[in-house]
Amino acid sequence: MILQIVGAFVAMFWFAVLIETPKKYLPLAGVVASVGWFVYLVCENMWADAVLATFCSAFTVTFISHLLARRMKTPVTIFLIAGIIPTVPGATMYRIAYYVILGDNQMSIHYLMEMFKIAGAIAVAIFIMDSLFRIAKKNGIKPGSITQNE
Repeated sequence: MILQIVGAFVAMFWFAVLIETPKKYLPLAGVVASVGWFVYLVCENMWADAVLATFCSAFTVTFISHLLARRMKTPVTIFLIAGIIPTVPGATMYRIAYYVILGDNQMSIHYLMEMFKIAGAIAVAIFIMDSLFRIAKKNGIKPGSITQNE
């Protein structure tokens, strides 16, 4: 598990370099991705299927991305893109193409449905967390605190 988390950090650090993330945010982008992958692994190993584990991971990544973006005064997408990539269902998309080529419609449809569920879980997690931060901002609540600003 530790090797996978370190691998997520290294891979997303270099992915962030590839998408031209500013140098000072590269380590943080890697940390967000590794925390997200850690949450995914823990959820999947303990009690959740891939869809629910993806939701929990994306929810955590979005939360951390919002906090870091406000703290560093930078767009949320700087951290969110690199953090979400490990949970994108790339292997599932490969399986869809593989079974389509083999002509196994039942398996390709199975994986297609799983891919839609995982992608939907990512989208819903981002939407919910973005909405919570917008509501908090509208009501004058500082992220990370319980009290309202006077």
